[in-house]
Amino acid sequence: MKPAPIEMRLDNLLERIERPETVDASKEYRLLGVRLDGAGPFLREVKLGSELSAKKLFMVKKDDFIYSRLFAWRGAFGVIETSQDGCYVSNEFPIFRPKDNKVDVDFLKYWFRLRRVLDKVESDCSGSTPLTRNRYKEEFFLSLRISLPPLSEQRRIVAKIEYLAAKIAETQSLRLQSTNESEKLVNSYTHQLFKQNLAMKAETVPLGKVSKIRSGVTLGRQLSGELIELPYLRVANVQDGYLDLDQIKTVWVKPNEREKWQIEEGDLLLTEGGDWDKLGRGTIWHKEITNCIHQNHIFRIRLDQTELDPEYLLALIRSPYGKDYFKEASKQTTNLASINQRQLKAFPVFKKSIKEQRRIVVYLDGLQAKVNRLKALQEQTSSELDALIPSILDKAFKGEL
Repeated sequence: MKPAPIEMRLDNLLERIERPETVDASKEYRLLGVRLDGAGPFLREVKLGSELSAKKLFMVKKDDFIYSRLFAWRGAFGVIETSQDGCYVSNEFPIFRPKDNKVDVDFLKYWFRLRRVLDKVESDCSGSTPLTRNRYKEEFFLSLRISLPPLSEQRRIVAKIEYLAAKIAETQSLRLQSTNESEKLVNSYTHQLFKQNLAMKAETVPLGKVSKIRSGVTLGRQLSGELIELPYLRVANVQDGYLDLDQIKTVWVKPNEREKWQIEEGDLLLTEGGDWDKLGRGTIWHKEITNCIHQNHIFRIRLDQTELDPEYLLALIRSPYGKDYFKEASKQTTNLASINQRQLKAFPVFKKSIKEQRRIVVYLDGLQAKVNRLKALQEQTSSELDALIPSILDKAFKGEL
């Protein structure tokens, strides 16, 4: 039979430790923070003493238990790991060590991830209004009461928690790998599809011959007279295969300029470049915003959709075939690349009947739909796996693990 746990206050289990050091302007300091939700200490930054405003820092050692006074209510508790031995914290991070070998610091770390414990901490940090939080006082911390089994049982429970957590992490990793492999399958098929056309020297036509390409409005112009305010798309709004419309800005233009830069249904939008990941990045416009125009770092490609399907063109541009073209044709500097209208107009589009283009689009959409269904299933399963950790911790501290 297991010995019954004994309820004890933390001040009977831990002692406050201080290893103060006056900051030396010429010394380099590795400074730690503590992540939220029980994720533990992390290396926040490395700075010379001359760069610090603090006059005094405190060294931490392996197996110290620390918390953040500011964010204790968000679960900012943890144990110093081997790699963090000899790092420093400010006085906002109280340091403790077990006394009399009564408590395992990892057992304590997991205890501070229990919802009921964090609710108590949050209550102690409550400020004068519901939205304010006070620093977590050491007196509150040390007055907490924990139900403590013998040290050997604590270590057994920690080992069990970490074993189950590792199994969950392994399962998460395998599921993510499965999703990534499915994405690669779609990319591989697209690559082979257009690579085959390239190998067979299929007939191509320059994009400029089958479309109208225009750059957008230049920001910061000095204008006078009658003006109208319109929403416009920035580079940040145009992602690889989708639009991010969380933040839409506006610009003043002349009334007669609206038509010139207006985006219409089926227009293909491509970014000019900048960082490598923005080179030739694009998507299709489906009238998501009324009277929307685009800025000059975005190209608008307007097609005769009876001759060239926008989805087919986008698949071609997003394929390795398209990306290789833009990389080779672009103007490049360190970590930056850009394309101009001349290079975009010269992009070689494989000539296919509109029927064949749409057949390719339907097939690729079908593959992507399967991947999306798999992703949705994986996300649901991932959420279910994440929910296991609180359940495991609850059982562990009830003596049911």
